[in-house]
Amino acid sequence: MPETLRDPTPSEPDHEPESGPPAVIVGVDGSDSSLAALRYAADLAPKLGLRVRALAVWNYPSFLYGGYYPQMDWTPEDDAQRIVTRSAEEVFGPQPPEWFATRTRQGRPAEVLIDESQHAEMLVVGSRGHGGFTGLLLGSVSAAVAEHAHCPVLVVHGR
Repeated sequence: MPETLRDPTPSEPDHEPESGPPAVIVGVDGSDSSLAALRYAADLAPKLGLRVRALAVWNYPSFLYGGYYPQMDWTPEDDAQRIVTRSAEEVFGPQPPEWFATRTRQGRPAEVLIDESQHAEMLVVGSRGHGGFTGLLLGSVSAAVAEHAHCPVLVVHGR
């Protein structure tokens, strides 16, 4: 039987939910589709008395696997933080509302979002992120999340 390759940096197991009222979690990657998802959640959640958390997922690029991580000024975690911060500024401006928070997590996007859905009232994702092929109705992450999440999922199609 051939050996299966495993991701050396799996998503965080048994993630603890944040304290406070339930949240709508929005997967963001900086794409137009994820910004549309964040805008939609920002409009919907306050009407339902829910807070919003924008989540950017990061992982080490595949060329770094194998145990060698050279010293670099760039890290995928910093990149994810920049993406989630820029997304928040794009939607809310310089002062986001008190019911809004950002977060980053390491792992594969679909797996992390599905894990996060265990503690969410709703998960909101864009229909296609930066890795999407033009013309596809759903990207692989949004399709996986819609099928396997533990809470309702809203897939927003950007313009």
